[in-house]
Amino acid sequence: MVFGPASQLGVGLFEDTEPVELLPGRSSEEVETVIRAVYRQVLGNAYVMDSERLSVAESKLKEGEITVREFVRQVGRSDLYRSRFFDTCPRYRAVELNFKHFLGRAPDGYDDMKLHSKILDEKSFEADIDSYIDSDEYSSAYGENIVPYYRGYKTQTGKKMVGFTHMFQLLRGASSSDFKGSLPGKSPALNKYVIQETPLAVVPPSGGSDGWSFQDTALGARSRHGVGASSGGKVYRIEVTNYSSKVVNRVSKFRRSNKVFLVPFDQLSKEYQRIHQQGGVIASITPIN
Repeated sequence: MVFGPASQLGVGLFEDTEPVELLPGRSSEEVETVIRAVYRQVLGNAYVMDSERLSVAESKLKEGEITVREFVRQVGRSDLYRSRFFDTCPRYRAVELNFKHFLGRAPDGYDDMKLHSKILDEKSFEADIDSYIDSDEYSSAYGENIVPYYRGYKTQTGKKMVGFTHMFQLLRGASSSDFKGSLPGKSPALNKYVIQETPLAVVPPSGGSDGWSFQDTALGARSRHGVGASSGGKVYRIEVTNYSSKVVNRVSKFRRSNKVFLVPFDQLSKEYQRIHQQGGVIASITPIN
């Protein structure tokens, strides 16, 4: 079951699209559809040039010499995948993307991260890719001839709700790319949140939420705001939306912008009044230290 309207959460296309399966008696066009779906899923919706395609593995799939699972393995173990999502990424970013690309979900917690980090330390990159594809979970979800697809945005029996919230940090709509254009870039999107099993707010992409969405602000940002802690040692993070400019006679008048303010406790009441005077709507106030 999807949590909330799929279109507003940015997963409408995934919810409305049936899994791609290679069936007996398939036509050459159907095989080509499967090949494109594998590249799209395993390479995180990134563009693949003709010169980068795995022609030998594609030929074997077309001839029925290998299954879809084995074609997924070939793409995952390829230099193309390694150069994009392993050699140039920090380890935790590589692991969280592997979970997304091969199992269709976010890591379930520290044990997931630890297991794959151990495989990388003691064995190899190729062995780690195999560990996803040879897992019981992969077999149960996709079998031999279904192209992996995103499952983590749905609540699942036996899976922690924290992993469900984390999936939305990795899946930002059908047009995003894990190679270029994703918000985290090469940095981990989850990192400490997975290790500490901390749930995160499910934040829609901008296109699904009337033009605004909040992004987390690093705790160190308080120094950039020039904010120090009060005598009580507390600094509060205020998230504001619908924050509109009162200035006229300009080319643009911004609306529905989201802002984050870091405020000492003794200035909280004053900041609260200022925000409301300027038409802002406070979405949340949380302590950050």
